[in-house]
Amino acid sequence: MSGWSVTDGLAVALPRESVDTDQLIPARFMSVSRADGYGPYLLHDMRRDETGVRLTDFPLNRAPKTKILVARRNFGSGSSREAAVFALVDFGIRVVIAPSFGDIFSGNAVNNGLLPLVLPPETVEALLSDLSEAADEMTVDLGRGQVRFRNRVYEFTLPEVWREKLLNGWDDIDLTISRAEAIAAYRDRRMSAAPWVWPEK
Repeated sequence: MSGWSVTDGLAVALPRESVDTDQLIPARFMSVSRADGYGPYLLHDMRRDETGVRLTDFPLNRAPKTKILVARRNFGSGSSREAAVFALVDFGIRVVIAPSFGDIFSGNAVNNGLLPLVLPPETVEALLSDLSEAADEMTVDLGRGQVRFRNRVYEFTLPEVWREKLLNGWDDIDLTISRAEAIAAYRDRRMSAAPWVWPEK
């Protein structure tokens, strides 16, 4: 997974709240190999009618090159399925902006290079209103902590661990490996201070 510092691209409004993981990728598609890509199944049942035909007026169907999705509160609630994040990432989305997210979804997102960006409800509603007619260009800058859109700038803060993971393209294992020297030094200090707690070789 490659890291990123700035995402520029089309932003699309999905003015719904509590979009859950089963909506993001219905369970019946989770047997598909990840190597084949989960992007086609993103929001599958919202994007199609009962016969499976794509709805021409659905936001992601109108803008298939979307990189930034703006939605309402409680995005990614539901189950812990990581495939919900895979579907977004494989579609090409790098950032989801909402007032709140499911906790497990957020962790899965960052570990896969997707930023679950929390902005105040009033800011999100303003963005949704601006994007209600059509997708438009937006920039999300991790280094500056800024969303830039139509000559406006919205500031945001992130947990530093999230920023580090996203910039470097790291998951939890990569993050731990990056601390290997500090971990080894701590182990050596503990062995010297309390040798009786360590098993004999």
